[in-house]
Amino acid sequence: MRQENQVIKNKGGRPKKTIKKDCRVSVRCSLIQRKAIQSKAKSVNYSVSEYLLKMGLTGKIDRRETVLPKKVLQFTGTLNHLAANLNQIAKKRNGIEPLTAFDRADLLVQSRSLKQLTESIKNYLK
Repeated sequence: MRQENQVIKNKGGRPKKTIKKDCRVSVRCSLIQRKAIQSKAKSVNYSVSEYLLKMGLTGKIDRRETVLPKKVLQFTGTLNHLAANLNQIAKKRNGIEPLTAFDRADLLVQSRSLKQLTESIKNYLK
């Protein structure tokens, strides 16, 4: 027997969209035209579907979306890696366990890596 005020559990996952895109539009074109459309969509980092939809609705593509240079993405990845390592050391330090000689050496290595990274960023921005 079901209760009227039963709470529905959130299963997780992607939330449902308010407006579903369930209609399909087909376009007939030649192979050369298809390749041109794919190339243009790729140049603005859109799928072919997104590209055609935006072009059909607005007639233009806003290219102000910036893509970070590869070097900046590498800096970000290195910073995230260093932050995770430093967080683990801080967690151990703030807990009951004292830092071992290995942990202190690791902290020194992480500190040097951070200094090198800041120098690389400074040189990149010059």
